[in-house]
Amino acid sequence: MRRFVPLFASAALALAAAAPAQIPAPIMEPGAIERLKPGQFFWAPQIAPTGPVTMIVSLKTQRAYVYRNGVPIGVSTISSGKPGHATPTGVFTILQKRVDHKSNLYNNAPMPYMQRLTWDGIALHAGSLPGYPASHGCVRLPLEFAKLLYGVTELGLTVVITNDALVPEVSPAANPMKAPDADLHASPTRYSWNPERAPTGPVSIIVSGRDKRIIVLRNGKQIGSATVVLDEPITATQAFTLRALDTEGPHWLRLPLPGGGLNATGELTTHDLTKGHVPDEFRSKLEAVLTPGTTMLVTRETLATSGTGNKLAVLVTDPE
Repeated sequence: MRRFVPLFASAALALAAAAPAQIPAPIMEPGAIERLKPGQFFWAPQIAPTGPVTMIVSLKTQRAYVYRNGVPIGVSTISSGKPGHATPTGVFTILQKRVDHKSNLYNNAPMPYMQRLTWDGIALHAGSLPGYPASHGCVRLPLEFAKLLYGVTELGLTVVITNDALVPEVSPAANPMKAPDADLHASPTRYSWNPERAPTGPVSIIVSGRDKRIIVLRNGKQIGSATVVLDEPITATQAFTLRALDTEGPHWLRLPLPGGGLNATGELTTHDLTKGHVPDEFRSKLEAVLTPGTTMLVTRETLATSGTGNKLAVLVTDPE
């Protein structure tokens, strides 16, 4: 068993200063992001001109964060699903893009710059932002931000939607809940690996503290699963992007989530990387498919279909 899963990084990435035309105050002023009014956003792609793009949506703060090459290049206000039509949390892949799209479910409602996350109606698109959750499950964005975002994304891009609770929970040491490939959960040395399910495409990784499982997705399809041995319980959701992979192993950077601050920076330390363990063979196979820009979500939530706790959505890209 060797180290792999980074669980608790203390560093966050810096949001460099820029001259945002879309908001009235400099973005680096303390609390500037929190003070964004509905419809306002920050966009500074020159901070990181090239590299893989990742997006994190916070339902709790009603903000969307865009990263390129691990660096924040944009922040926007959003409007997510209203009560009864909650926006699902989880790891998603952009399945379809259309500049001019009409809703198939809600009276041909316009969905400009639509980027589909699920085949049953969840998408990113431009729309009304009243300052609170008001959609039927989609993530509404300001029109200009939706247009700018559309220009830097590609099919297969990873979108993480999170709504982490405020009170930490401890995953029990015994009787873990069943997860995908549940027949493998009994032994910490067992794993599944089926890369032929998706031979190409972007890779996303989900680590569930409740299930003590790691799930590997490629192009939105599950290609691998293994049990994770945790030295410490996972108490909060964290997201990471792979900056590089070399002879020393993977170099992961923490993506700053709302509430964690956008100040300070650094690569995960050796100490951070030794708090979770997977089988050696699984680690080797996983590292073989990693590329810069791979996204990893570490969460205390469950991937199971039943049981207590919130269920984290894991996207399968095949339309029903």
